Amino acid sequence: MGYLCCLFLVVVSWVLFIPSTYGLQTSQTQVLMQLRKQLEYPSSLQIWENYWGDFCSLSSSAHMSISCQGDFLTELKIMGDKLVKVSKFNGFAIPNKTLSGSFSIDSLVTTLTRLPSLRVLSLVSLGIWGPIPDKIHRLSSLELLDLSSNFLYGSVPFEVSRLVKLHTLALDSNYFNDTIPGWLNLFSNLTILSLKSNELTGQIPFSVCKSQTLTDLALSHNGLSGKLPDLSALTSLHLLDLRENHLDSELPVMPQGLVTALLSKNSFSGKIPEQFGELGHLQHLDISFNHLSGTPPSALFSLPNISYLNLASNMLGGSLPNELSCGGKLGFVDLSSNKLIGGLPSCLNSTSDKRVVKFDGNCLFVDSQHQHQGSYCKEAVMRGKQSRGRDIAVTVALITGAVLLMVILAFGALFLSRKYRSRRAHEQHILPKILQENTPTGVSSEFLANARFISQAAKLGTQGAQVCRLFSFEELREVTNDFDSSMFLGKGSMGKLYRGRLENGTYVAVRSLSLVKKFSIQNLKVQLDLLSKLRHPHLVGLLGHCIDGTGKDDCSGTKAFLIYEYVPNGNYHTHLSEYCPEKVLQWSDRLRILIGVAKAVHFLHTGVIPGCFNNRLKTNNILIDEHQVAKLSDYGMSIITGEIEKSEVKGERLKSCHKTNSEDDVYNFGFILLESLVGPIVTGKGETFLLNEMASFGSQDGRKRIVDPIVLTTCSQESLSIVIAITSKCISPEPSSRPSFEDVLWNLQYAAQVQATADADQKSDSTSV
Repeated sequence: MGYLCCLFLVVVSWVLFIPSTYGLQTSQTQVLMQLRKQLEYPSSLQIWENYWGDFCSLSSSAHMSISCQGDFLTELKIMGDKLVKVSKFNGFAIPNKTLSGSFSIDSLVTTLTRLPSLRVLSLVSLGIWGPIPDKIHRLSSLELLDLSSNFLYGSVPFEVSRLVKLHTLALDSNYFNDTIPGWLNLFSNLTILSLKSNELTGQIPFSVCKSQTLTDLALSHNGLSGKLPDLSALTSLHLLDLRENHLDSELPVMPQGLVTALLSKNSFSGKIPEQFGELGHLQHLDISFNHLSGTPPSALFSLPNISYLNLASNMLGGSLPNELSCGGKLGFVDLSSNKLIGGLPSCLNSTSDKRVVKFDGNCLFVDSQHQHQGSYCKEAVMRGKQSRGRDIAVTVALITGAVLLMVILAFGALFLSRKYRSRRAHEQHILPKILQENTPTGVSSEFLANARFISQAAKLGTQGAQVCRLFSFEELREVTNDFDSSMFLGKGSMGKLYRGRLENGTYVAVRSLSLVKKFSIQNLKVQLDLLSKLRHPHLVGLLGHCIDGTGKDDCSGTKAFLIYEYVPNGNYHTHLSEYCPEKVLQWSDRLRILIGVAKAVHFLHTGVIPGCFNNRLKTNNILIDEHQVAKLSDYGMSIITGEIEKSEVKGERLKSCHKTNSEDDVYNFGFILLESLVGPIVTGKGETFLLNEMASFGSQDGRKRIVDPIVLTTCSQESLSIVIAITSKCISPEPSSRPSFEDVLWNLQYAAQVQATADADQKSDSTSV
């Protein structure tokens, strides 16, 4: 009887345990299958197809590896076959080299965040393209991140520094084109940093010297320049790889524990520091193809662990001492293509097979046909000294000339400024005062007034963009056929809108605005120039402007014309309307548009300084182009319309655009979400009515009553619930309860991923029937 009781308890425990384990593994498996789809089914993951077993039990290979702890995935390594690189990458998908144009690295990272225990992530040679999204910090358990041999570009975002457990960061062979981050010292555990073969420029930041946990620092094959800082404080550093850059300083003091130093193909100058002869752990030193001079330190050849020493193709001169001794492990020495004279020390002149010595291209007294005459090395040294003397003289002359020119220009500017001071006194008084009131601490108002204080996100957005064009009124009359009624697109609170066609065939949208009194033309131009610099895939670009009546500085009775890119496919509200059933969007399409707009608003809040808020968010201002891409219009208009004149009276000019919070935009975006859920019935309803209707979302019957039938028939319940939840938070009456736009964007992307998984499952089920 006791035996049967024990057996019964074992069976019950086993039955209860299995569903729990299966549920956890199913959740993780779904994420893996979603990743496979997002990576567009690489051949290295073919083994996953039709695999129904435990993924943690899959045998590892050179191209795929999975490790688990309990029921949670902790390591994921995938090696693709997209190894071919391109000489120039412009940030867009390349057939057969990158993933397709529909790939979203933002969505990929969102999916990865559903693996909360992931400690090791390696996605190499998979054709992943785009900038690393800020949300990368949500992979908070990561200890190793390797995204080498892909098509990542831009800068390494600051949010990477929030991965506090990270000890290895490898981003080799990508297209990062910014500078090396200055926040590397914020890592407390980073031991390996590898950014080889990118397009990084600028100097190596001094903060690198404070990363005392670093053991490997690899920055080779970039465009780094300037001075190499003193690295002696990096007591744990073993590998330093700076090959093929443009570093042009003298060689600094190196860490005592350094084992491998690869510094070839730069422009290092000066002598090899004597301190190099004290690096007792050094095994491999390559400083070839630089501009080093002087005689190499004798101690360098006799280091106890040195095995490889390459000093080739420099300007090293003088003679090596006959009594020079070589370390017992020294197996390779290259002194070729220098200016060395005298004899070759016996330890380097040995015919032993244990040591390879190259010394061609010098002026050594050795029996070799590949040595120059002694005069060659002396003349080269003299030419170098004379050249340096000429360089110094030329530099002094240039500096002197530049100073004189600056003095002359300064006097000229002073003369002109005095001449026109009285004429422009009113503007000069108003504009700096306005901007000073809204300037962040430590930033001058003049800096902002010239619209140059734009963050890195904005710089990336404006690369390749045309400069804001100044149109004449006659040009606009010509491109709009004298503002003919056939070119009229509509009229709203922002003035009349016309379609136009430029001389090169490009279609544009021309908005006419009436300006009121007491509004500075100069200030208007400054603001328009600022807006024209904002470039984002989901913003309607401002291409130029025309101010009719510029002879009157008070703008009395004048008009401003804003020329935008033309977006031909109507607005989002139209695509939600029951009156155009052929255009009505399904749920997944609505999510895609909402995500695009959320990205644009997030950019306006964080991509420019000061952030631009109060962006007139409504479905009528979301335009759809011919590729079904959403573009936000009328952003930042509060600084050039009637709202700014009203605030001028109160002395609060520009405040409406440069507010310090984003709750209003979040609130208005919440109603865009609501209209996306329930359709065009939102229009004309009071906010109180709509807020009361939110309670209907809590039950299935309520959803069937209020949610747009198109949404109900094309959505998954989980995806719908995610959007309903974030909508409710956005339109909360209490501003402090509303989410950030980053959270809004994250939830929308998560909802889109859930919907994509549901659509894929439904398609699979219908195919198998």
